[in-house]
Amino acid sequence: MHFRSNLYDAGMVFSPTRPADGQEHAPLHRLWAWLWMLPLCLCLLGWSGLAGATEGEGELTLTSRYWIDASGIQTVDEVASQPTETLAAMDQFRSFQLGSSALWMRLDLPPLDKSQRWYVLLSASAFTNRVSLYTKGPDRTWTEQRAGDHLPVAQWDHPDQTPVFAIDAQSQGPVWLQVMNSPTPTSPRVHLLTENSLQTQRYWTFLMVGGYLGFGLLVLFLGWVHARLYGDRAFVAYCFYVACMLGFQAAFTGIGGLFFWDQSPRWNDIAPAVFMLWLTASGIWFVREVCAVSRHHRGVDRFVVGWSVFGLLYPLVYVTLQTPAAFAVLNLYGLLSVLLSVALCLWTWRLGEAYSGWLALGFLPVHLGYPFPALRSAGVLPDGWAMQYAVLIGSAIEIPLLLYILHRRAKDFSENRARLRALESTDPLTGLTIPLVLTLRLRDALRRSRRYGHQCGMVLVELANHAEIVDREGREAGDRALVVAASRLSAVVRDVDTVCRIADTRFAMLIEGPQRPDQLKLLAQHVVARGLERVPTLPVELTLRFRLVSATLPDAGDTSETANDDERLMERLHRALDRLAGEPRKVVLHLPVRMPAGV
Repeated sequence: MHFRSNLYDAGMVFSPTRPADGQEHAPLHRLWAWLWMLPLCLCLLGWSGLAGATEGEGELTLTSRYWIDASGIQTVDEVASQPTETLAAMDQFRSFQLGSSALWMRLDLPPLDKSQRWYVLLSASAFTNRVSLYTKGPDRTWTEQRAGDHLPVAQWDHPDQTPVFAIDAQSQGPVWLQVMNSPTPTSPRVHLLTENSLQTQRYWTFLMVGGYLGFGLLVLFLGWVHARLYGDRAFVAYCFYVACMLGFQAAFTGIGGLFFWDQSPRWNDIAPAVFMLWLTASGIWFVREVCAVSRHHRGVDRFVVGWSVFGLLYPLVYVTLQTPAAFAVLNLYGLLSVLLSVALCLWTWRLGEAYSGWLALGFLPVHLGYPFPALRSAGVLPDGWAMQYAVLIGSAIEIPLLLYILHRRAKDFSENRARLRALESTDPLTGLTIPLVLTLRLRDALRRSRRYGHQCGMVLVELANHAEIVDREGREAGDRALVVAASRLSAVVRDVDTVCRIADTRFAMLIEGPQRPDQLKLLAQHVVARGLERVPTLPVELTLRFRLVSATLPDAGDTSETANDDERLMERLHRALDRLAGEPRKVVLHLPVRMPAGV
């Protein structure tokens, strides 16, 4: 039988009482609106931080000339003494796969205002192994400034998120920049800035990245709260995913090396790759949990688990080898993981997982931003602002979106579980409580009555003409009549009282005390009158004819309490109702306070 409401009389299908969607989710919608406004603010802040260059500043990349030292051991004197013809013009932005080689760039500086302090900045190069800038002073000697992942950030000449070097306005001739990086390609973007512009750009970067990290920690906290609230493993996977995303962005943007691990060059070098692998593996695990892959195909689920485990363990191999082949496997793993996550979402969505489709849309901002750093790592695109911050902006949009999708999913699942729990303690046809619940409440009511000296009431009601309804209109009409009967009996009692279906056509009503016999008689009249009201789904001449027997409990002067009081009481009421069936003209029987023996 289908689960129907005890409000069938009103033509409604049963559903738990809940507020209107607009009222229920209004505060939550405002929270998500604020969360989604933060990524837009970060984009505007980052864009405003790029503007406002002063005279004399600009990019030196396309005006420079370069030469690659295959041995990687040439000194600045040897490189500077070479003929100009050996240097190639940097006529476009390029990516270099250096390996053990060294890239030398000659930077011809424009006339510098001696009243300003000038700096050379390598933008989007937070993960370059070694960078050195050589300038020649008035005494014709070279001065070296060093930076790079193989040197603790705290020991850089000018610690920053990316390599920064000071330029003396009185420097003689061009300056030379040496770049070494392996196994990833490098494509240095060199900018000449004044101290004020450098500080302004630094402040805007710290504001944008710091706002992102703070925002991510807030969402991580909300995800953990949801995990404890709903007990859903998908939220645990989401928290790991967000934590890895924050670690990856801190490493990728250079903020981690500047503030968190400035004394660890080894970790500063490998952190972007390690966090990228953990981020991808946790993302696939997250997709597996949300899409419930294990419910649809055992083999696919095992493959997805193995894929996630590979991403968690592969950093050990990559850190040990750090070869171009190992780096190629890392890039291939990231690319295939994007395709795998989309495929899993669409596959399970086609199989009926409604939230898998929403999950695919939730990942879309990061999937759209992922090609920029991926192509940069593969050497196809040069470094730039978009290469460095595309995934950051995409994740700032994605993270709260995924949390909202998870929240709605967990809320729907919790409501379904509540309905299932309700089915365990309710009659599947009428929605009333089951006899076991009535027995427990009756025992408690008897104890309270004896303790406080008042009486409660028990009423047994039978739908006397149920067989007639079934004979004339069919079994389905008989079931509807029982549902309407349950609805009308529930309507004449209070919220604290209990109505239970104890047999096919019999109902029990526990009326909490204090009660008097005259009150039970009035209640009986209401029950009979409600049954005589017309039932919309039945013919006019067919009404619900109730037959009932009632008693006040416990008997006057009865203060003893035995284990079978409730059973003996129900037996007396059933026998009385059976005897009442033999008297068609009598529909109500009130048992006396002190029941005669044999009744």
